[in-house]
Amino acid sequence: MTADPLLDRLRGVRAQVDAAAAAAGRSPDEVALLLATKTVAAERIALALTDGFTLIGENRVQELTDKYDALCAVPHVTHFIGHLQANKINQVIGRVDCLESLDSIGSARKLDARLAARGLDLDVLIQVNVSAEESKSGVAPERALELLAEVAELPRLSVRGFMTIGLNSDDRGAVRAGYRALAGLREAAVASRLPHADLARELSMGMSGDFADAIAEGATIVRIGSAVFGRRPTR
Repeated sequence: MTADPLLDRLRGVRAQVDAAAAAAGRSPDEVALLLATKTVAAERIALALTDGFTLIGENRVQELTDKYDALCAVPHVTHFIGHLQANKINQVIGRVDCLESLDSIGSARKLDARLAARGLDLDVLIQVNVSAEESKSGVAPERALELLAEVAELPRLSVRGFMTIGLNSDDRGAVRAGYRALAGLREAAVASRLPHADLARELSMGMSGDFADAIAEGATIVRIGSAVFGRRPTR
């Protein structure tokens, strides 16, 4: 046991991720643990960072900017995992290392233009709505490779893979089918020989309740929040 239960939970979840990878015949090094830090105070995030858990994801622009200065002193990597509105682009670029939620060429072009104006580049993941749920953002699976080809033409953006939010269902088979579909898209992208498609190998999928299933289907990034930080407060 450590002096803070948060660190015990972090290490416990990492052990579960490693075990899920091993059960799937994969190396634990193939799966990154991203801490989803929505509503988590900067000092709690900093504790995780100093213990070696240095990949975090923010959903909200306001939280990203509010915590940015407090976390700058601790080396880490930040992904933006929420929907990014066009009027918030300037607040995000320069503060994140990767945008996981790119889902349209219009957004991509606006982002590319703002990055060019500041002399910056950015890694992105294409968000795909594998479940076809209206409540979720993301490009339709049948449009994903077309979007990949369009974004590949933009000089300031580098597509590193795909992201999805799993089906909201207790049917594990159905949830896994969605993750399997995203993995299939990645393989189709690599096989397509589209420009830069060979670099689009990341699969960000799986959260606290289903990350083991996502790992079994090929996830390279799992986004864990409540299993580490506890249930988020209700608004």
